Amino acid sequence: MLKNTYKVIGVMSGTSLDGIDLSCVNFRLDKFWNFDVEATKTISYSKQWITKLEELFHATKDSIEAGDESYTLFLAESINSFVKEYKLSKIDAICSHGHTLFHDPKKGLTFQLGNRKILATLTGLNVVCNFRVQDIKLGGQGAPLVPIGDKFLFRKYDAFLNLGGFSNVSKISDKTTIAYDICAVNTVLNFLAKKKGKLYDLNGNMAKKGKLISPLFNELESFEYYQRTYPKSLGVEWVNSNVLPLLEKYSSNSVENLLNTYTIHIASLIGRNFDYGQNVLVTGGGAKNNFLMEKIRENQIANFIVPSEVIIDYKESIIFGFLGVLRLRNEVNCLASVTGSLRNHSSGNIFTP
Repeated sequence: MLKNTYKVIGVMSGTSLDGIDLSCVNFRLDKFWNFDVEATKTISYSKQWITKLEELFHATKDSIEAGDESYTLFLAESINSFVKEYKLSKIDAICSHGHTLFHDPKKGLTFQLGNRKILATLTGLNVVCNFRVQDIKLGGQGAPLVPIGDKFLFRKYDAFLNLGGFSNVSKISDKTTIAYDICAVNTVLNFLAKKKGKLYDLNGNMAKKGKLISPLFNELESFEYYQRTYPKSLGVEWVNSNVLPLLEKYSSNSVENLLNTYTIHIASLIGRNFDYGQNVLVTGGGAKNNFLMEKIRENQIANFIVPSEVIIDYKESIIFGFLGVLRLRNEVNCLASVTGSLRNHSSGNIFTP
């Protein structure tokens, strides 16, 4: 018999390498799904881990295997520390996204570090993980996966914009849900900020000081990906082969000017993806970038709503907790209308201690 209440820990690590987001969430099913957040924490990556995760992308198979093992140990330590610090008990499952190392749906490839059975052994808790692989096997993009949570947990909004390593949009209607990646955000902004010795551009202050490089802006706008219809998704591979070489071409310009131009490019793209009067919930680290939000709101016809800091920072880990709950119930957590897979399905591996 299925339960109507679940207490889970949602775990998310994004491509912007900010750290591991942990959310202890209570979900309950009445007429609709509802939730309350019991505890949250971000375990920031050390400089050593940031370097290791960046280098693993180019590593040999054996090195990736070893890196996956050590990352899983680090993930288990982080979760155990979180449970101990907040005295959490009666947890139904850890629902973990892992850290994406590769994502190239055209090649049928997606791989997340930390999705190993040993995570259940080391934490002594059930684990639901590896959410993307099944969708790829069914011919889908393996992404985005968050829209199912948008649909059931945030019903009062018309659309959703996440500004993380990449920007992605979900649009919900009675008939269908569509979602796709728009463009790279913090993967590029943070790359540029590091040239000035910063992990990120706080509040977009450096970008605000810069000036638009018109030729660069025009070349950015011309990428073929932006013309594709959904379903579509992006990975670090696309950034490395498309965006970074173009930034290198204009590297004689100041970092401030590069940041300004790329920020305006993000805002330009986002403005094309929403309709008049839509109430759009904005989350992810980019929602705190004041200059980026200012540019997004300029001359836009939708209403961009920035929620509480808990939802800004932890919405994805909350929703991966929810994806895990749906998987435990063997209910659909992956939508074909979003990913382009052959059918709706219930995705994820379930490991027991």
